[in-house]
Amino acid sequence: MDEVNIVEYDPCWQTLFAQEAERIWQALGNDLVAQIEHIGSTAVPGLAAKPVIDIMVGVHSLVDAKSAVPILESLGYVYWRENPHPGRMFFVKGMPPSGKQRTHHVHIVEVNSEFWERKLFCDYLRRHPEEAKRYEALKRDLAASFRSDREAYTNGKNDYIRAVMAKARCEKMGKKE
Repeated sequence: MDEVNIVEYDPCWQTLFAQEAERIWQALGNDLVAQIEHIGSTAVPGLAAKPVIDIMVGVHSLVDAKSAVPILESLGYVYWRENPHPGRMFFVKGMPPSGKQRTHHVHIVEVNSEFWERKLFCDYLRRHPEEAKRYEALKRDLAASFRSDREAYTNGKNDYIRAVMAKARCEKMGKKE
């Protein structure tokens, strides 16, 4: 029911992000939210992806962000309380009973934590279309192998993402790749 499905890039993803980011910012406010970014494959022009808009909300305090749970739930999100990543909060929109399939993910992180790392990965792929194509090929292979196993699909990308992050950090520091 929640299969991994890679589709061709859709320019509407940028608009869908902007609309949802505005709704989230209006609902949560400036006191909590420092920055909102479009991350994940739908944020990289031309890159095939799962048609799920990943939104990273950078907050000043993750403890204070707990107040966002009922607010985001009122916008149709389901909070993943059993999230194994203690440094973030994770929400899904579109899953049953509220919908037929995932449409959005919201990742809430402190702006001084993994926020810049997650942004760095997307920015690197945007600047390096050849790297984005390699990532797309990997994602298609993994989706074919793990269509009904999201966790295996995601874990299969880990080594590649680590390697790209090393390149991105070097580039950011002005070193050659």
